[in-house]
Amino acid sequence: MSNPYRMLGLVLCLAGGTFAPISYFAIGSVPFTALGLSAIMVGFTCIVLAGARSPVSPEACELMLKTGMQNTAALLEELELRGKAVYLPSTITGGSPRALIPLADNQDILHIRGKIPARLIVRYGSDPGDMAISVTTVGSMNIDLLETRPGPTSGEIEAAAAYILTGVLDIATSVAVRLTDSTVDVEVKGSRLHYEDVWYYRCLGSPIASIVAAISSEALGRPVRIKDEDYSKGKSRIALEVLSS
Repeated sequence: MSNPYRMLGLVLCLAGGTFAPISYFAIGSVPFTALGLSAIMVGFTCIVLAGARSPVSPEACELMLKTGMQNTAALLEELELRGKAVYLPSTITGGSPRALIPLADNQDILHIRGKIPARLIVRYGSDPGDMAISVTTVGSMNIDLLETRPGPTSGEIEAAAAYILTGVLDIATSVAVRLTDSTVDVEVKGSRLHYEDVWYYRCLGSPIASIVAAISSEALGRPVRIKDEDYSKGKSRIALEVLSS
């Protein structure tokens, strides 16, 4: 499918290139000549913007996101997993960030021992029951969009989250982060993806919470769990619990 920005730019350049000389030499109108030149400049701008437009449409991205989420949700429901996921940084996984969901009912992951391999079912501790599934999340995939890894401060976490949510993905208008030793409180304004009371979100959080949790975990170099998530009056409030590695 042709790029609409490029098509619009070519039409404006062609129209302006035809209208400007006619207005100047035949009609003798300075305003009409200026209008033709303006059309040419806007046309060139559209052609430049066409190169920055993603080749994959937003609708296709949404379809792929929903497909991945539904497949993971089906796995969680089939295994009847209800535990809160723990987001791990790349320093623990030895590769891309991932999230762990405990296999045992009513079991929380409090400590991670050793490196977590890139497998579906992994052992995270020394006890026989310390087993979990390891999954890639929406937040995990967005870490690769950061130019540099953020540092362990509220300002750097806030800047990284704002870069992804407001700049790259354009699904929020602002992000505020407050950091303590064991918690990360995040407020996202203008959120366009809301929390839903479904199985997937109860385990892994909403896409926005997943992104914030993955960024916080990567910045702190420690496992992070979504403790609470609330959406009200255009604001998403996310409370993250920082665990011991």
